[in-house]
Amino acid sequence: MAGAHRDGLNRSILRLAIPNIISNITVPLLGLVDMMLMGHLESVAYIGAIGLGGTIFSVMYSVFSFMRAGTTGFTAQAYGGGDETEISYAFYRSMGIALIATCLVLGLQRPIEWISMQLLNGSPEVLGYTSDYFRVRIWAAPAVLSLYTFNGWYIGMQNTTIPMVIAILINVVNIALSILFVNTFHMGVTGVALGTVIAQYAGLLTALIFMLTKYRKYLVPIEKAVLLQADKLKRFFKVNTDFMIRSILLVLTIAFFTNQSAKLGDDLLAVNMILMQFFYIFSYFTDGFAYAGEALVGRFTGAHDQENLKKTVRYLLLWGLGLSVPFTLLYWAFPETFIHLISDQPEVAEQARPYYIYMIIIPVITFAAFIWDGIYIGATAARGIRNTMLIASLLVFLPAWYFLMPRFGNHGLWIAFLLFMLARGVSMSVMWKTKAV
Repeated sequence: MAGAHRDGLNRSILRLAIPNIISNITVPLLGLVDMMLMGHLESVAYIGAIGLGGTIFSVMYSVFSFMRAGTTGFTAQAYGGGDETEISYAFYRSMGIALIATCLVLGLQRPIEWISMQLLNGSPEVLGYTSDYFRVRIWAAPAVLSLYTFNGWYIGMQNTTIPMVIAILINVVNIALSILFVNTFHMGVTGVALGTVIAQYAGLLTALIFMLTKYRKYLVPIEKAVLLQADKLKRFFKVNTDFMIRSILLVLTIAFFTNQSAKLGDDLLAVNMILMQFFYIFSYFTDGFAYAGEALVGRFTGAHDQENLKKTVRYLLLWGLGLSVPFTLLYWAFPETFIHLISDQPEVAEQARPYYIYMIIIPVITFAAFIWDGIYIGATAARGIRNTMLIASLLVFLPAWYFLMPRFGNHGLWIAFLLFMLARGVSMSVMWKTKAV
């Protein structure tokens, strides 16, 4: 019976994880295509511009990405507890935040661009292309922010197939349009940005169609007293504020890594942006299991099922470890093949060679942090995820960067980043085990 129960739980994990993995595969594929399109143009500045432009939006959206995590956690717990009213209002509260966020982002787009250009350390050529990219892609903000709510809610409802369909649609449309705009209409970084904008709205339309056809019964008339219930709102904003702090620190750390890479020159910036693609590739595979963790941990937390909660945590970590091994072997066996796939610039390929080791060890260093993220989000253990991120970013990454980069250059920067990811996994493991979440 125990074996059958274990197999059933693992099947539930895989049922939720596999659609996320399939959809997530298209995300790094999009990044690879963008890098390949830029990497085969006449200047490495195009690669740097895509890297810096992507960093601006990652930082900006990190302020609001808590909406997806928070929506998943609250929805999954309501689902596990059989509370249909709270299922509906978890969606409404999150969508209200999305609308407010949209107004802020579009209204402040000029100051955001100016501040970003002041903070980024790129050459004038790179910054010029980055600005062109920003001014087009900013108009995808309403769709991106709304999709945080839709996708978080669907995952909380134990349905990862719909987010998979949405993600695949977005990225296939994005890739097709980017290739068309860059190779046929010679629009450069502007073409990549325009492809992103159109694709995001296609995804939003798809998410709305699914809501109206499959989950219409949850679109109940909004009652102000329920929407603004004091204890629900207090918990909603407390949890989401902590998730927001965590997200901002995570993306600021990656943005700081990118910024420091830019100080090393256009060639090393391009190298690091290419190598980071392999971090993203692994993260998107592992995030499939993290999203499964969000859904199942939230469900069992809401149902007060401690036995299945503990088993889910253990199985998820084993899946993460098992996934890290083949990725490490793959990165070890074919590093040059992957590099040349992205860029045929000879100086980039040559300068990347001393840094292969970091690409190779990324999976085993980072898998625990990704899996624990999903567990903490499902449990709405917001204080814990916030505190561990503070430890990893402020007490590990920054001191490591300060002491290592001046002495070891780009090697020091990479070591600091990997120590940051390792610290996240270790601190979350300790905090969960000691029930200090």
